This record gives sequence, C-alpha cells and structure tokens, in this order.
Amino acid sequence: MQLSQADIEKFHREGFLFFPDVFTPAEVALLAEEAVAIFDHDRKEIWREKSGAPRTAFAAHTYNEGFRRLGAHPRLIRPVEQIFADKLYMHQFKINAKAAFDGDVWQWHQDYGTWMRDDGMPEPRAMNISVFLDEVMPINGPLMLIPRSHRHGTLAAGHDLETTSYPLWTLDKEVVTRLVNEGGIVAPTGLPGAVLMFHGNLVHGSAGNITPFPRKIVYLTLNAVSNFIRTPTRPEWIAHRDFTPIEPVADDALIQYALTRRAAA
Repeated sequence: MQLSQADIEKFHREGFLFFPDVFTPAEVALLAEEAVAIFDHDRKEIWREKSGAPRTAFAAHTYNEGFRRLGAHPRLIRPVEQIFADKLYMHQFKINAKAAFDGDVWQWHQDYGTWMRDDGMPEPRAMNISVFLDEVMPINGPLMLIPRSHRHGTLAAGHDLETTSYPLWTLDKEVVTRLVNEGGIVAPTGLPGAVLMFHGNLVHGSAGNITPFPRKIVYLTLNAVSNFIRTPTRPEWIAHRDFTPIEPVADDALIQYALTRRAAA
C-alpha cells in the first residue's frame, strides 16, 4: 500500500488516516483465531482487566508466526516509511482486547508522552498503526481521536496508576475540553481488516465496552531507526531494544502461512 500525496498532506493536517479494507477476510480470520489462542495462555506479556478478561497481549510478533508476518507486512510498513523517509523498527507490538461486557476505559492520552518519558524516545517520529480484528462499532468502545491535536506538541500529563493494569500519562479534563472544542472527536469504525494510522502526539482514548461484541485491535508502534529509544525503563517486551530495520515480507505472507497451517493440520 502506497500513500498518495493527498494522503500524506491529510495525515500531517489531521493527524490520522483510516483505510476501511486493507486486509482480506481470510487474512483477518487467521489473525483473529491466533489472537484468541494467545489470550487463552498465561504469560507475563498478557495483561488482564480487574475482572480477569484479557486487556493487552504484548510482543505477540516474537512468539507467534502469524503476528510476526503482520509486523513486517508491506501494507503497514511502506506507508510509514513514506511519512518518515526512514527505515523502521518495531518499538512496541500489542493486541488490545476490549472484551465483551468487561472491556475497560483507556483515558485520554498521547502515546508519545509515554514513549518520551518512559522510554527516552527523542522525537515523535513513531506512530501507531492499528488493524481491526473484530468489527469496531460506535457501541463497543471504538478508539476516539481528537483531530489536529498533534499540532499542540507533547502536552503536560499526569502519571495515572489507577488505569486498570496499565499506567498511562493521562491528560486533564480542561486540556481535553479545549482540544475537543478546537478539533471535535472522531471515532473510526469499520469491519475486520480496516487499518487506522495516527500520529504519536494525537490525543485519543476509548470508553468501556458493555456490549456482547468484543473489539480486538492489533497495534504496531513503528519507530524510525534514527529515533531509537535512549533510556528505556520498561521491560524489553513492552519497549523493544532490537533496532534492526524491518524488512517487509511478501504481500501474500499471511495467506501462505494459513496454507502452511492447513497442510500441517
């Protein structure tokens, strides 16, 4: 997938881009099945809600072949290389599961605030690319974005240790209100296979999910290799220390993996 000049200009203006059908139903079905299997395991990389429902599986690309291939997929890597004009490495990889009935809130925050304060990332030259594994609807806790909020740079934040199992550098209500008055709120929704990419300083959050519909999303945090982290404080499986540039796999890598699994079954 290549971005047009209009796409690049929109990204810099609004802080995000949304593409509704990047991955096929067959590719997403494979990944969704793999994600469910991962959340069934008890690993240090898997964090859970207070209820016990899965919240986040970190570093799945290091122990699951399907997600390894997703983490090097050209439909995700090439667009970010265009924007940064640099090779990329994987700063963070996680599967966020907004569980049916029990999926909890993610407070308003900027991701670069954490990458800078906790990992020593010099500049906001990393971004999240999210891949929908379930249908994301207005009712099951979609990610909410404040357009153009990235233009305000890195905002003052407080370290909130009450955010279920995952502490965030969260923004106060007055700041969020001011930003929303300027830019509004959007909540991209779509079918499995959709892709959302957004700037590291774009303010975002999500409400809880009290519906019967789960909402699993994979997040790749792709960082420019020249912007590698200097002073990490978090475990390596949260903030990776392998700064090797990602070499994209073949475009059909996920389908080939599905065929290999089927032949071995």
